[in-house]
Amino acid sequence: MADYTPVSRQGRADTIGDLVAAGPDRIGAAPGVGDGASELASLIDHTLLKPDATRSDVEKLCEEAARHGFASVCLNPSWIPAAARALAKSRVKVCSVIGFPFGATLPEVKAFEAKCVRDEGANEVDMVLNVGALKSQEDALVGRDIEGVVRAAGHNALVKVILETAYLTDDEKLRACLLAKRAGAHFVKTSTGYAPGGATVEDIALMRRTVGERMGVKASGGIRDLPTALKMVEAGASRIGASASVKIIEGAKAGPGGY
Repeated sequence: MADYTPVSRQGRADTIGDLVAAGPDRIGAAPGVGDGASELASLIDHTLLKPDATRSDVEKLCEEAARHGFASVCLNPSWIPAAARALAKSRVKVCSVIGFPFGATLPEVKAFEAKCVRDEGANEVDMVLNVGALKSQEDALVGRDIEGVVRAAGHNALVKVILETAYLTDDEKLRACLLAKRAGAHFVKTSTGYAPGGATVEDIALMRRTVGERMGVKASGGIRDLPTALKMVEAGASRIGASASVKIIEGAKAGPGGY
């Protein structure tokens, strides 16, 4: 199974306490200067999921990820081969979304998509949970959906399950987290960026309480500045998904956007 190394609550608190104490000036230090920037960058999935993204956009994303030391680049499936080639000599992981953005495709289709991107070089997959099935209390279907992707991703790829929290009640969020955990996923994740709302501190805290310390929690959707990113990590997030990653670690505020 792919390795996800949990961070203790005290360890996370110490790290984020150091980041907060450092302030925006330290976070905005040049690459390689200042521990604060590299600490936060190592938690970020640098994301580009726009339907009109071009090859040059993808190449720029990969260059930024390698330069700043982000955890991964997160892309639509068709760009995975290009990203895998660009980052072959880097520690940056390559992440593909699966069943994106609605999660309503058949379980067999999601599993096949996961296998395809794994074979093309993806180290991580972010799958969208079947929201309608969850809300219909068809938990067996939701669980089978996740299990299929986990099996297809294989032993060397992390699986993150996107709950799309904006559409869910707290009870549904809790059930979704437990289903993802039972199915063998490595992370639960808040949002696609295509729903009416994104990550909230309250949702991250709920997800962390539900899955415990040995599973990852990814905050995504609407994280556009450093203070918001730090609040998510303080609440329990072990990854941040953002398209404004560079602005975040520089301590600047990005313009409006969903992801």
